[in-house]
Amino acid sequence: MEGTALVKTTALASVPAARVPTLLARVQADLGPRIDAYRRRYEQIEAEPGRETFLVEPDHWDEVAERVGLSERERDAVVRAHEAAVERLGAGSGRRAEFDAALEIRSAVVIGLDEDGDGGREEDAGREADGSREADSDD
Repeated sequence: MEGTALVKTTALASVPAARVPTLLARVQADLGPRIDAYRRRYEQIEAEPGRETFLVEPDHWDEVAERVGLSERERDAVVRAHEAAVERLGAGSGRRAEFDAALEIRSAVVIGLDEDGDGGREEDAGREADGSREADSDD
């Protein structure tokens, strides 16, 4: 997440602004290795160098929050960040009304990609999601 999306999220989040980037990194570590599953299962609404954006069912984030260990407030902050990123994409591409309408019935997921066009390695997702690498995140 970048710029406006992050600023909007921190302004609206009920978690400290300093924690939002860490929460987003934890979620990215979980989502990244699942990029191929997202490509198969969900509607991709945007693909840019470095990230792909999908529309998912509204309760999708409950499952992600459970896997990653997010509280309800943390989950809400992450959802806001992903939806703000989609709003920004829509505004920049002239598709704002289309994306806003889609977000009324679905939710958004933005997955960052590495230089190979992948979201990360499978083995990292499991270790990151259970917090076993949490101490390594300062590297």
